[in-house]
Amino acid sequence: MKAIFVTGGKQYYVEEGSTIYVEKLPNEVGSEVEFNEVLFVNGKAGNPTVKNAKVVGVVEKQGKNKKIIVFKYHPKKKYRKKQGHRQPYTKVTIKSIVG
Repeated sequence: MKAIFVTGGKQYYVEEGSTIYVEKLPNEVGSEVEFNEVLFVNGKAGNPTVKNAKVVGVVEKQGKNKKIIVFKYHPKKKYRKKQGHRQPYTKVTIKSIVG
């Protein structure tokens, strides 16, 4: 089964057994997480979501991405600002798709 669901303002296209990285979720490592906002399941599209459909996954890891550098400056004004940022993520393995 294949599905498209929404979490963290992004859409993910998944199959059973696939692993994805989503925006940070408050769940513990090893716990199950359900995504109820499913847009598409096995050729059936919702309007806007498919009723009684859900994607169930298991939280594998909580972590942070690699650091990116945010550098702002105004030319000829002696303004320089350098910042680093590491976006937190949650690694989820898709266990089942119901719908």
